[in-house]
Amino acid sequence: MRHRVKGKGLSRTPAHRKATFRALTKALVKEHRIVTTVTKAKELRRFVEPLITRSKEDNNLNRKEVFSALQDKETVKSLFAEVGPAAGDRPGGYTRVIKIGHRQGDGAEMAVIELVDFNDVQPEAKETKKKKTRRAGKSSTKKATAPAAIEEVAVDNEAENVVEPIENASESNSVTESTKNIIETLEMNDDSAGEFSQKDSDEE
Repeated sequence: MRHRVKGKGLSRTPAHRKATFRALTKALVKEHRIVTTVTKAKELRRFVEPLITRSKEDNNLNRKEVFSALQDKETVKSLFAEVGPAAGDRPGGYTRVIKIGHRQGDGAEMAVIELVDFNDVQPEAKETKKKKTRRAGKSSTKKATAPAAIEEVAVDNEAENVVEPIENASESNSVTESTKNIIETLEMNDDSAGEFSQKDSDEE
């Protein structure tokens, strides 16, 4: 029975297990993101987050405690110089575990464990475009220009239609006047011919 036994043994002796977590912590502090199995990632989170909490306050006691857990000076320096100040006022939750599928060789479930403060990518601000509606969304310039052009063309056509009848009317008037003149001349000739015929008959 597993009374008062916390965490996973990982099929290792206590010394081997602690050495594994020291190596993983060293890699995580250096690279800010590592790939391992899901079980190791979850256990590493329980191991490294208390150390990050201590590294937020730089004093001799905290440095001694962190060094006793890691046994590596360079990792301790990086924790107190970079990771601790980056955590700031964050109340825990310094790491994130993301499952990425199964390993090809033995089918073990793999995951990425990363430091949240070094892997937060802010989404790019997208330009907000106004939604176009059927009634009010279309541009008013096209509507304004198109009818204006149509009206101008219509006015031009009306002017041409007005001018043409006037020209036709003037032509028709000239034609009628000429015909009247011809008719009058014919009538005059008829009258003169009648007068000459009467004179001839009287002389006979």
